[in-house]
Amino acid sequence: MATLATLGTTSLLRFQKADPLKASPSPHRLGRVCPFTGKKANKANKVSFSNHKTKKLQFVNLQYKKVWWEAGKRYVKLRLSTKALKTIEKNGLDAVAKKAGIDLRKE
Repeated sequence: MATLATLGTTSLLRFQKADPLKASPSPHRLGRVCPFTGKKANKANKVSFSNHKTKKLQFVNLQYKKVWWEAGKRYVKLRLSTKALKTIEKNGLDAVAKKAGIDLRKE
């Protein structure tokens, strides 16, 4: 990220380091997010024996899974969290996809 600072007649271009723990503002980069539940990485502290805390990310347990889609009479390959997989087993793929606003026909 660059900011423009003006000093009298000259202007300087300053670059700031991007924080790796902040979410990306671009909607095109949605890696490590479950499309069905919306689960994403959690910010946490890694605590050492001396109680020194450093930042870390706890990622979602995402799995690639082929799930049978009854309405389409075919398998659909999805990348979803294990929580979403349990929800699909309980409620069915059509109901969960409809609630999440996902169109399975285009996949």
